[in-house]
Amino acid sequence: MQVLVTGCAGRIGAQTARMLLERGDAVVGFDLRPSQITHVNYSEVVGTFDDPAAAARAVEGAQSVLHLGAFMSWRADDREMLFAANVDGTRRILEAAAGSGVRRFVFASSGEVYPENRPERLPITEEHPLAPTTPYGVTKLIGEVLVRFHARVCDLETVILRFSHTQNAGELLDPDSFFSGPRFFLHPKIRQQEGIGNAAAAELLRAADPGREALVLSRNQAGRPYRMHITETRDIVAGILLALDHPCAAGGTFNLGATEPVDFADLVPAMAEATGLPVAVVDLPGAGVWYQTSNARIRETLGFTPEWPISRMLTEAVGTWTTRHR
Repeated sequence: MQVLVTGCAGRIGAQTARMLLERGDAVVGFDLRPSQITHVNYSEVVGTFDDPAAAARAVEGAQSVLHLGAFMSWRADDREMLFAANVDGTRRILEAAAGSGVRRFVFASSGEVYPENRPERLPITEEHPLAPTTPYGVTKLIGEVLVRFHARVCDLETVILRFSHTQNAGELLDPDSFFSGPRFFLHPKIRQQEGIGNAAAAELLRAADPGREALVLSRNQAGRPYRMHITETRDIVAGILLALDHPCAAGGTFNLGATEPVDFADLVPAMAEATGLPVAVVDLPGAGVWYQTSNARIRETLGFTPEWPISRMLTEAVGTWTTRHR
């Protein structure tokens, strides 16, 4: 089978492409930059998703499409690029797929299509009202609408996966990580909040700075520590392959992520014990992040079995940290 994998230069796309190649599939990658994957059964198209010519070249000959690529940003200055990649790009790839004989189209959506920080009920299931609170979430919701439209009017099986927050275990203790840096390390979080214009939050974080590298335990304005889902990339890839292969996946929408949420009140002290870094406890404006998402549907329907709870992720991260600081 020939599979198109968009976002092949990214964390999830690259791992997915390599898994497909290992099991004997032919893979075409499509991304804005080269993937560095070398294999006799691998080729790629370098370009933007909203370029119709590039999308047509990428889809040619594919039996299935894994549309995993997206542009992720919460900066106001990136709004045009966000909608071009995630909305126009998804439309272009769907149109190319519908006209070229693709059998199954798997779309990587996001938990941000829900109001994760203001849920109506917990746990958040696939039936929860869709009300994104970020522009990124809006682009993913529009992408879902486009996918469902093409499923209705074209001979195309579609699967929608609403991804949890995802990262490699080894980057959990990396202050330079796009996700873990501003989530768990004080200085990267200050830079993040300054970059998105949250001056009040940045000032509170700066006031807690001990003058050296430090972890941060983020809490809301009432002192409740953050709680959210963090899923290891290998578990996400396992779910993607189920969505590609499983006959019961066709037409479905699934939350894809870890079974249990991560309580920062437990994780951050464990990080501090492993690294020797101090912890800055900061109460930030607003209700904060506190939710639980159900993955029961994908477990029960497709047999998804997460193998990387946060404790296992941290064990691997500590090994990476130790090696880096020798």
